[in-house]
Amino acid sequence: MIGIAAVIATATAVGFGVEHRLGERAEAIAKKILWLMLWVLLPPVVFFNIATLELTADIGAGIGFAYAALLVVLGAAYVVGTYVLRLPRPAVGALMVVSALANTGYLGLPFSAALFGLDELPSAIAYDIVVSTIALVTIGFSIGAAFGTVAERPRERAVAFFSRNPALWAFAAALIAPAVLTPDWAVDASQAVVFGILPLGFFVVGVTLAAEADEGGLRFPPPFTRSVGAAVGLRLLLAPAIMLALSQGVHDVPESYLSQAGMASAINGLVIAHEYGLDRALVASVIAWSTAIVVGGGLVLALV
Repeated sequence: MIGIAAVIATATAVGFGVEHRLGERAEAIAKKILWLMLWVLLPPVVFFNIATLELTADIGAGIGFAYAALLVVLGAAYVVGTYVLRLPRPAVGALMVVSALANTGYLGLPFSAALFGLDELPSAIAYDIVVSTIALVTIGFSIGAAFGTVAERPRERAVAFFSRNPALWAFAAALIAPAVLTPDWAVDASQAVVFGILPLGFFVVGVTLAAEADEGGLRFPPPFTRSVGAAVGLRLLLAPAIMLALSQGVHDVPESYLSQAGMASAINGLVIAHEYGLDRALVASVIAWSTAIVVGGGLVLALV
């Protein structure tokens, strides 16, 4: 956990510092990194891990509970953003993305391994693939297309969803791919990419926070606004509470599912925000705060 915390803090600080030093050049670099994550790194991760996934009855209940929690949180975020906070449409979409989508891969997998041991890692990977990855390429990108600024009419939003979502096509291809196309070395390499994206993603978080600060919209650390507080509460409190209640009242789930349900907001939320025109400042702020809370809590648990 100490290593994970150091990587996150260092990458975020470097991104923040580089933006102050290079200005628009740093933002251009961040955009290229987001393009790289969306079009180059994410599709093979989705393809190889979905194609080789083997589901069992033992984890089926937990997967169902995870989707129930995700949908409840998604609905709550829409209601809070629209009727309580009265945010503009791109900010409502951003609130929904950061509240519903969790960083169960880049942060959740090493987090689960550190807390529960390597024996629990396969369950954590199954959660990441079946819940987070599928939700990202379907629900997450749908929210971006529906609430972002890239299109206005329903037909244009539908086109944006399919044309700006390469991971969706990788997911579809994985469902029909024969085993010969998924050798073990390729699967191992794709999983290594997951951990390699961690510093890239938080570098972009740092650049985004610094850019918004330059425009008078943010400072570092970002302010804990009502919108940020609502998103953090939905992501870190409501989602795991639903998972815990269902697991105790209906069916037991693997230990890692509780931590995965309460994981910090997904870095890929920045990819969606950039690609579709959601509120980048809100997305970056929630990622920063939720990650700091989760990593801080993990360090405490690791040291106790």
